[in-house]
Amino acid sequence: MKSYIFRVILEPDEQAWRAYIPDLEAKGGATWGKTREEALGNIREVAQLVIESMLEDGEPLPTGITEMSEPVVAVTV
Repeated sequence: MKSYIFRVILEPDEQAWRAYIPDLEAKGGATWGKTREEALGNIREVAQLVIESMLEDGEPLPTGITEMSEPVVAVTV
């Protein structure tokens, strides 16, 4: 099992929140949510799909993504 760590940008819009990962945005690493929490949950799913697809296709991950060979826990306060 590997863990991947990357920066997520959250931006409020008029009626929603936009979440994106700058290092993965060109590969589809962006989404929306009605709330901040929903946008974060959605980007987590999108990131997993994008990273799995890149790994399956043999594409290198962007240098801004940290790869760990063990589980990690991240806390944002």
